[in-house]
Amino acid sequence: MIGFAKRNLKVYFKDKTAVFFSLLSVVIVIVLYVLFLGNSWLGMFEGQEVEGVSNLMDSWIIAGLLTVTAVTTSMGAFGAMVEDGARKINKDFVVSPMKSYKIMGGYVLSAVIVGIIMSLFTLVLSQIYVAVKGGEILGILALVKVVLIIILSTFTIVSMVLFLVSFIKSQSAFAAASTILGTLIGFVTGVYMPIGDLSESVQIVMKVFPISHSGALFRQVFTAKPIEVTFVNAPQEVITAFQEKMGVVYTLGEHTITSFESILILIATGIIFFGLSVLVLKRKAK
Repeated sequence: MIGFAKRNLKVYFKDKTAVFFSLLSVVIVIVLYVLFLGNSWLGMFEGQEVEGVSNLMDSWIIAGLLTVTAVTTSMGAFGAMVEDGARKINKDFVVSPMKSYKIMGGYVLSAVIVGIIMSLFTLVLSQIYVAVKGGEILGILALVKVVLIIILSTFTIVSMVLFLVSFIKSQSAFAAASTILGTLIGFVTGVYMPIGDLSESVQIVMKVFPISHSGALFRQVFTAKPIEVTFVNAPQEVITAFQEKMGVVYTLGEHTITSFESILILIATGIIFFGLSVLVLKRKAK
């Protein structure tokens, strides 16, 4: 299985075009933030003498980028699986001595590794960016938390993407699905627009969408210190209102979803979708 996963990793990273397009959504977010969104969000603090506003918003967008990166790169990693099926290469694997569960495990493992590697790459670049701008980079404990969230999020995302990909039979359909997913993921996770600026019905959809909780967990870690600096003299209700508007925390009715609950949602979602994917793929194999 490990050898097969290595083969899939080579296929993914060898295709520079595929790697670029799997990161295209990330590039779009960065361009939008630099040219348009950044100034718009900073306008929320216009006329107020507060410190660290730029660093706070940079931290907020970096958290969103990590979520988008994990989704689009994991999707891109499954391109090898779709291509093997479309070109009937998978039939060669089936008649080989390798067990079918090891073949599927190789696809899943390679997708998880790609998602984690590209997310860590984005994390490193983001910290370099923050340091160059004179901001405060994450401490050791915060970095450990981010890495653990990356691993958990990637597992959940890969499970969901695997379920989606299990219904795709052609490379053109995969390309279309990748484009649609890359476009939508920024909206449903509140990266392109803060959740507080959307209608209540849309907010509910975003809050129940599992991957959104990955974004919330990242934001809680990345914005913890910047919020302390920017809102140093602000009352708690002001801080809470900002966190709810920017999707740092989610509330359903009067209940504020805790970090532990978000983690449970990600774990449960990953297990459920992985199980569903196995069932679908088993039926297709018959």
